[in-house]
Amino acid sequence: MKTIYTTLDSPLGGLLVVGERVATAPGGTTLASLSVPGQRNGAAVRPGWIRDPGAFTAIAEQLTAYFAGTLTRFDIRYVPSGSDFQRRVWETLDAIPYGTTLTYGRIAARLGEPPSAARAVGAAMGANPLLVVRPCHRVVGADGSLTGYAGGLWRKQLLLALEGTMLAV
Repeated sequence: MKTIYTTLDSPLGGLLVVGERVATAPGGTTLASLSVPGQRNGAAVRPGWIRDPGAFTAIAEQLTAYFAGTLTRFDIRYVPSGSDFQRRVWETLDAIPYGTTLTYGRIAARLGEPPSAARAVGAAMGANPLLVVRPCHRVVGADGSLTGYAGGLWRKQLLLALEGTMLAV
């Protein structure tokens, strides 16, 4: 498979969108990575990748609608990745409704893990290659504080404010 990419403007700054062409995916593209500049573990364009903005039209439309406040759930096919535990955490993230938050401990509990697994949950979230569309930003500390976001806490705060979960500062 050929890796394709594009960049998109957003309220978070430039988004690097990376995927693969798959005939059965909406728009013919599966999403492998969505990242922002300076993101911890974020993608970077590599030799051999092909710039193809047209391949990401459906994804770009969904992101535009999300940032406009008119889309509350993404319908995007993803390239499978991650360990079994990471995939379980990510599936739990995908189930957190728009405009709500959970704690790391609640994620661990939903996975049937003890409260001590909250750090492992955080590590799995830090490895999430799909910023924004897989909503790590909806997970907060046990006391409700903003903690750990690979794209930066200001972006987490912006996303939560966009969803009406907290006030922008």
